[in-house]
Amino acid sequence: MTQFPLVRGAHLVGSINQPTADGTFRIVSEHLGADLARIPDGEVGERFHWILFQGAAFDATPGLTRLPIDPIIVAGFDLRPLALDGTVESENLEFGPLGYASAARDSYARFMALRDAGVIAPHTRFQVCLPSPLAPITSYVFARDQAEVYPAYERAMLREIDAICAAIPADDLAIQIDLATEFAYIEHVSLGGGPLEAWFIETDDAVSETTATLHEPGSPLVIDGCVRLAARAGSHVPAGVELGFHLCYGDVAESHFVEPPTSANLVAVANGLRSAVRRPINWVHLPVPIERDDAAYFAPLASLELNAETELYLGLVHHEDGIDGASRRIRAASAPLTAAGIDQFGVATECGFGRGPAERTAPLLDLHAAVIAAVAP
Repeated sequence: MTQFPLVRGAHLVGSINQPTADGTFRIVSEHLGADLARIPDGEVGERFHWILFQGAAFDATPGLTRLPIDPIIVAGFDLRPLALDGTVESENLEFGPLGYASAARDSYARFMALRDAGVIAPHTRFQVCLPSPLAPITSYVFARDQAEVYPAYERAMLREIDAICAAIPADDLAIQIDLATEFAYIEHVSLGGGPLEAWFIETDDAVSETTATLHEPGSPLVIDGCVRLAARAGSHVPAGVELGFHLCYGDVAESHFVEPPTSANLVAVANGLRSAVRRPINWVHLPVPIERDDAAYFAPLASLELNAETELYLGLVHHEDGIDGASRRIRAASAPLTAAGIDQFGVATECGFGRGPAERTAPLLDLHAAVIAAVAP
């Protein structure tokens, strides 16, 4: 009889609809704490809409100016692109603090108080979720100037990582890097201003590819470029701190910006990170659309290559179809994962659920635990 992988543990991608970090830690610990190795703070406050608050960091950077067009308001944030205005050379651009380190310090203080009080289980790590530098650059910088502005923003994000790691002991800390915008490039789709052009392709490699090939979904050169940039951020996380990657197809009104036809591009990115990141990767999270419980979607998982220390979490828990839907997706994933030599994995939602209704939070946390119990041997 074929031995399928065991389902053990759960993972929270990041956003959770609670008003405070304290509220997140309490509700998560009460409803799912026994199945979690790490707990995020729920991306509360200005981080509620993921990276949209980063516009203020771009506005505050000398040398960048908003395009003189009507405001583009999304969730109360102005998404008008910024461009180099000629007052500062691009190599001299200097971003100030981005806000991630200060938020992490504040939330960690509450995390420690609750762990010391026994609310949070011992040995649970505090999880900090960060976007890849590519995401804010894509959202806020005029396409023509993205390549020139990227190094300055990347330096600022690496300083945020340094500050987080200086403030929080390594054995208490887990850092997750969110890769969502990358899949808009990989799938060559629009996030509002036309299909994204992968400006970060290595020139020597790109000359061997036709423009049509570069624009096809799943272009190896685009995948390699996305992996290379993400690996620089991941490799910067010091030893002792756990590192994970959340791979994502977006979550706007509980919809993807494009529905992946299979998990092939997710597997390609995960395998690329394994080779490119110069330190251990402790977990990888892959989304599973609610419509997919078929063999075709999961078949590429047979080629997934993870090191022994890397935990796999599949985002196959959906509140709409509960235990039955998750169980179908688990069964469909099991054979290809067995072929890949993966003997256990954990469960998650496909993205954070902070922008869903708050009253859904506790039942959704309970659903994770119920799914794990339902498929236990």
